[in-house]
Amino acid sequence: MALTETQRRQLGRRLEEERARAQRALDRSIDYHTAATEQARAGDTTVAPLHLADLGTDTMQAELDASNATRISRQLAEIDAALERLKRDPERFGTCEDTGVDIPFERLDVIPWARTCDQADA
Repeated sequence: MALTETQRRQLGRRLEEERARAQRALDRSIDYHTAATEQARAGDTTVAPLHLADLGTDTMQAELDASNATRISRQLAEIDAALERLKRDPERFGTCEDTGVDIPFERLDVIPWARTCDQADA
């Protein structure tokens, strides 16, 4: 069953909320790393680890932060694409790109940027 106008409006609001949430998370990550860089440029070496294990932990944390920023960036791209699909062709929004059948509203309510019926794009 195709989405109703009310459901599409609800999903549009959810997409906007999720986009704002993801953008805030990405901005926080960028702000944190920018502040750390400014501290290093100022010559403040007090954050330098005193032990090699601390250096390893710092490296691991930096890699995790970069991985999370990449994941959030991809999610933002998916959300933006969903908002574009909703705006461009609202009647077809919520149609599985693989099978052409309607994606259940319950799935879209949880992952409003879902493009397929398959759980793999979550």
